[in-house]
Amino acid sequence: MTTFKSRLQSDLTTAIKGRDELRSATLRMTLAAITTEEVAGKTARELSDEEVRKVVAREAKKRREAAEAFESGGRPEQAARERAEGEVLAEYLPQQLSDDELAALVAEAVAEARAGGAEGPRAMGAVMKIVNPKVAGRAEGGRVAAAVKGALA
Repeated sequence: MTTFKSRLQSDLTTAIKGRDELRSATLRMTLAAITTEEVAGKTARELSDEEVRKVVAREAKKRREAAEAFESGGRPEQAARERAEGEVLAEYLPQQLSDDELAALVAEAVAEARAGGAEGPRAMGAVMKIVNPKVAGRAEGGRVAAAVKGALA
């Protein structure tokens, strides 16, 4: 078992013993999503720490989107619950990049892509290819794409 997954399971045990309903429910759902990912496909396999982190990030994003949907649907209690679950999951994710840090990484990638001959809006793919590995889980894809578009404009 990966160290990240075992950390999630031990935290779940602690939350259950401490009768922390929110944390235990959130970690249960996340571990279920990890197990689903492990058995998806033709053969079952164990996920690496990085793959587990991606599943946790995907679950956190689902919580953010659900909170927005509940808020716009006039259900503030449910939106608050989704936000609280997202905060629990955020504890397991790397610190997000600030706008300034993201802009600096994007500027470097744009300069690198232009040195390689990419110009204008068509350079978007080349720049994204350079910047994505540097960002790796520390900023959402939509946020990165918006920063790249802004830098290329």
